[in-house]
Amino acid sequence: MDTTTGKVRSAPVIGGGIAGPVTAMALQRAGIEATIYEAYDGPAENVGGGMGLAPNGFQAFDAIGVGDAVRAVSTATSGLVLHSWNGKKLAEFGTLPGIDPTRFVMRAELFGALRQAAEERGVPTVYGKRIVRATEDADGVTAHFEDGTTATADVLIGADGVRSTVRRLIDPNAPEPQFAGTAGFGAMVTVADVSPTKGWMHMTFGKRCFFAWQVFDDGTGIWFVNLPVPQALSVGEQRERGAAYWIEHLRQLCSEDDTPAEQMLAATDPKTMLFAGSTENMSPDVTWSRGRMVLTGDAAHAPSSSSGQGASLAAESAVELARCLRDLPLPQALARYEELRRPRVEKIIKETARTNARKAAGPVARVIRDALLPIMFKLAKPESRLWQFRYPIDFDAPVA
Repeated sequence: MDTTTGKVRSAPVIGGGIAGPVTAMALQRAGIEATIYEAYDGPAENVGGGMGLAPNGFQAFDAIGVGDAVRAVSTATSGLVLHSWNGKKLAEFGTLPGIDPTRFVMRAELFGALRQAAEERGVPTVYGKRIVRATEDADGVTAHFEDGTTATADVLIGADGVRSTVRRLIDPNAPEPQFAGTAGFGAMVTVADVSPTKGWMHMTFGKRCFFAWQVFDDGTGIWFVNLPVPQALSVGEQRERGAAYWIEHLRQLCSEDDTPAEQMLAATDPKTMLFAGSTENMSPDVTWSRGRMVLTGDAAHAPSSSSGQGASLAAESAVELARCLRDLPLPQALARYEELRRPRVEKIIKETARTNARKAAGPVARVIRDALLPIMFKLAKPESRLWQFRYPIDFDAPVA
């Protein structure tokens, strides 16, 4: 640490998923030496399904110069179309005026692009480093790893996801992620008998599950399902049943809905089935920092996948944390970071909870939902959603 200013000069970033590389690159740009420590023995290739990257996420990516790399592996979408189980259109959300389109990306492709960008910038990643504890003194913080090695720096950053170990090191009584009522499944497919959707993602509130799909002009497509389940379902539990079981089970559940689920599920190769586990929200009661340790990304604030904002919010927070650490002494930097970020992410998480409730609606609630949603969306002004998608970051501007 710079003893004259009290500002941070080095930071280990715990977690090599999405938030980790973005945080490390943002720190590097801020003049802070950063190393990524990943618990697994190698990169998590071909893990996870598809996701939306909102315009505000790209504003964060652009702030550290990786926006074009992410655009290269993602596809612009025209908007979303919501349907009821019988095919009735409930609402349509196109790209808002003055806002870039949301883009679709497979998690593996996004991870690969960010990992490559970090490598090209000389940001080191050390694999097989599972943090077990941390110790602090007046001069710094030391991460202790399961293999007996350590890493000492000015501040330790937990970017280790929704089941963060660093979160428990900051607060041993930290809340666990909250089950949001559904489990996720998906796959990339090639379908000859389903028309291209011209850039639109279609989503159906089905009788027994939520089904979404998009078909590209080359005949490839993506589908995903949010299946209401009575209790949390892990990825391991999904895989234990087997992809063939779930494909047939989901076909039966979607059989009464007016969607191309039958064709797209039939075209799914079980080997390519993607399991997402349960949808989860992070409680707003999380303690974001203590002493020389701080959280970012899903470790601090994890909206469920229904938000379409998980990766984008993580990128925003990573960039803002780096700016605060660059410009302010450590205690003030962490306090200012939380002031900048907590109100925004908690508002989005609250909005997402409403969406999750709609997906898991029972028979009576489904009828009420399908009757009220068209009215609600018709009355809502498009500009009322701009706050989510417009979050410009001037990286070079000083943090007050």
